[in-house]
Amino acid sequence: MRTRNFAIALSAAALALGAAGCAKDDTTTVTESGAKLLEDGTLTICTHLPYKPFEFQQGGEVVGFDPDVLTIAADAQGWDTEVVDLGWESISSGEALNTGKCDVAAGAMTINPEREAVMDFTDPYFEATQALMVKTGSGISSLDDLAGKTIAVQDATTGADFMRENAPADAEIISFEDSALMQQAVKTGKADAGVNDNGLLNFFVSQNPDVEVVEEFSTDESYGFAVKKDDNDGLLTIINDAIASDDYDKVYEKWFGKAPTE
Repeated sequence: MRTRNFAIALSAAALALGAAGCAKDDTTTVTESGAKLLEDGTLTICTHLPYKPFEFQQGGEVVGFDPDVLTIAADAQGWDTEVVDLGWESISSGEALNTGKCDVAAGAMTINPEREAVMDFTDPYFEATQALMVKTGSGISSLDDLAGKTIAVQDATTGADFMRENAPADAEIISFEDSALMQQAVKTGKADAGVNDNGLLNFFVSQNPDVEVVEEFSTDESYGFAVKKDDNDGLLTIINDAIASDDYDKVYEKWFGKAPTE
């Protein structure tokens, strides 16, 4: 899948499981660049694992496209990074930011009006669609074929919303807490099909030939990183600069095998 290697060190990116259940101190540090950090010299990132290839644990570190992009921003400021694994609902609702668990929320998070009401988003950094994954050779090729079938989705995702609006009336939707459980449900036959973001599912099928993506649905979705509402414009600017950099293009090619399209 990768046509070019571009190794980026994830400084201090060990999974901070001990910190996941408690907030950091209420005091923040304002850097020379105007960014607010919970810990001086460290960009604290909250995400929900696993969500390959965007974020997952490998060799005791959190790796993936999202942490690599945020490391570009951190390296430009001379900061370390720390990753905290939290429940997706606490991230997508803005709770993690509001309660001081992290400086920036990441997780292939679609920008939508409900989330924009409680968080401030960076510029979009990834264009996504929803994808339909099934067992290879299942005979399912479209939403119409899901009548009377079971469909796996992930809690609190746009894919789950899409299926509740578009699945056949007699289809059964099964919701899972994380993407790994949702994908395994299809792979093991617990569900006839699964719907989630194309980047996630296309990466999964590249590693698992017994499943395949048979259809994608254009939903006009873009991912963004988020910071606390009306509170951290300085950090937004730093991350936006990283998204606009040449290093971003190299990281994109590292994880997706091609340069981003304009």
